Amino acid sequence: MIDCSALATQMEKSPLARWSAHLPAQLAACFSQRRHGDFDKWIQQVRDLPEITAQNTELDRDTIRVTPAAAPPAGTLRQLEAGLKQLHPWRKGPYEIHGVRIDSEWRSDWKWRRLQGEISPLRGRLVLDVGCGNGYHCWRSAGAGAALVIGIDPTQLFLAQFLALKRYLGNQLPVHLLPLAIEDVPPALRAFDTVFSMGVLYHRRSPLDHLLELRDCLRPGGELVLETLVIEGAVGCVLLPSGRYAKMRNVWFIPSPQTLSGWLQRCGFRDVRIVDVCTTTTDEQRATEWMKFESLADYLDPSDQSRTIEGHPAPRRAILTAASR
Repeated sequence: MIDCSALATQMEKSPLARWSAHLPAQLAACFSQRRHGDFDKWIQQVRDLPEITAQNTELDRDTIRVTPAAAPPAGTLRQLEAGLKQLHPWRKGPYEIHGVRIDSEWRSDWKWRRLQGEISPLRGRLVLDVGCGNGYHCWRSAGAGAALVIGIDPTQLFLAQFLALKRYLGNQLPVHLLPLAIEDVPPALRAFDTVFSMGVLYHRRSPLDHLLELRDCLRPGGELVLETLVIEGAVGCVLLPSGRYAKMRNVWFIPSPQTLSGWLQRCGFRDVRIVDVCTTTTDEQRATEWMKFESLADYLDPSDQSRTIEGHPAPRRAILTAASR
């Protein structure tokens, strides 16, 4: 369903060679056994997007942008906007594609700004983004000079969004998205220079197993960039919601930053640093024309926005970095 030949060629010439041998079979199994019922429709919508020749691509700005060589006719822009909106909801961004601004639910650029001065330079590195959504942080990693960026996310709508973006941003860029989960990465691969896990940990029933999986993706001395929900508290404080958290069913463990730091050390990481902790605001996560479903404002207690609608502490997020041994 997707052409991974260029990626496989790059992987064969890198520490990822062991994975490249299994990748075609993994993708075949994904689309034969786990294909979403709307996937063929989404791919057709991507194919139906208008052809527009690009002049300039910007991956190192808050808004990932591509501009045309010549101003497209108004009808072409309307077709482009309508086609991209068929891939609703857009969770991560922002993007501007030939003048069409995709105002996504999340201002993902705010998160990137918080971490970009705190992580190891990405130039020349092999990067893995776990749970990457439509790939916003993958594109930003490429804009920072990464040699090869692989995003993994099993949500096939996000793959369709990524393919639409790549059609305009450029197929030659070393950025790829695979509709796979971290369990599909070969065990003990120990190959990536940098691994991102952004907004994934609290969805895992076993957070320590997730940290161990992330560690096993990294080469010795590689860097983990971890972003997740946290609560205020000392070492040992963890929130385990008895039901939903901010209307989400699949939230399991929300530790304090100090507890999370201890988890990372227990899992074999060193040089653990808490580089940012902040409360998520309704300016950073909100409903838009590109994501019309409920968003953060609907998840908070209307009479006390310091609490979720269930009475838990409102979302706070931390970014931590750590090195593998």
